[in-house]
Amino acid sequence: MVAKTFLGEPVLLARSRAGEVFALRDICPHRAVPLTCGRFDGQEIECCYHGWRFDTTGGCTAIPALVEGQDLDFSRFRVKQYPVREVQGNIWIYMASDDKSHASPSEIEIPELPAFKDKTYNLVQTLRFPCYIDHAVVGLMDPSHLPFVHRAWWWNTSPTLTEEVKPFDPSPYGFTMRRHQIVNVPNAYRILGGVPETEIVFRLPSVRIENLTNGRYTICNLTAVTPVSETETEVTTLLYWDAPFLTLLKPILQPLAREFLDQDRRVVTKQQERLKYDPPMMLIKDADTQARWYYQLKTEFARATAEGRPFVNPVKEQILRWRC
Repeated sequence: MVAKTFLGEPVLLARSRAGEVFALRDICPHRAVPLTCGRFDGQEIECCYHGWRFDTTGGCTAIPALVEGQDLDFSRFRVKQYPVREVQGNIWIYMASDDKSHASPSEIEIPELPAFKDKTYNLVQTLRFPCYIDHAVVGLMDPSHLPFVHRAWWWNTSPTLTEEVKPFDPSPYGFTMRRHQIVNVPNAYRILGGVPETEIVFRLPSVRIENLTNGRYTICNLTAVTPVSETETEVTTLLYWDAPFLTLLKPILQPLAREFLDQDRRVVTKQQERLKYDPPMMLIKDADTQARWYYQLKTEFARATAEGRPFVNPVKEQILRWRC
């Protein structure tokens, strides 16, 4: 059993004896002890306080303190179960704001990387950012911070800024930077050889997928931003590849990936020192348009859910220009 916190809620994650992942609220309904402090035999969870047992769906199966003749409706003591799906090495959990949410788990498309089918990731890095989720997400999609935050020999050392012209299209619950050739190839991408092409997709709630290919090999970067609480966010970046030589370089790539992510974490930490003074946040056109879209997407999703209607993507096809 693994204890996690999502959206300020304690969650128990575990895998049944049959190999299926499940998620329950990590609180015993009897005396509120964390269920993850108890025992799990692959079929039932036993609370460490009074031995109450629950199955993988959250149903109560046993209360040891009962004696013969004390009939009790066990269905009254259910533990909340969250829908989960395991795809390409990732566990996705669905947490609705309430039971009347318009979007159901079956309607939400799980992010998948078509080029890798059932393959799991090759490399993963996870860091806690000391900020509200919006600041982590906006930093993730910010294109103009790259030459300033990510100054390293293995990324980009050129002091010269160049103009970027990128076409964008609306896509399910988000937007896509249309596939294009990379003109100024970062040093880290040169390892693929040739002239690589990239496509970047962002979708609600907070998932960014970058597909990089040179026609022979493909690298995908899936980054998921998970809200832990009002002041903490977990950022997980996963790399998938089909180039055998990258597997050999994994001992080198692992610390570089962590350092890249930590550069973002450090600048967001600095930002938090001044956000406590509640300054206005000024977003400019084009360079910050993706951030504007993010807030518009969130607003539309909340309205559609409250009004019980389908989501209507507010993003329109557009060409954005910025310098970086």
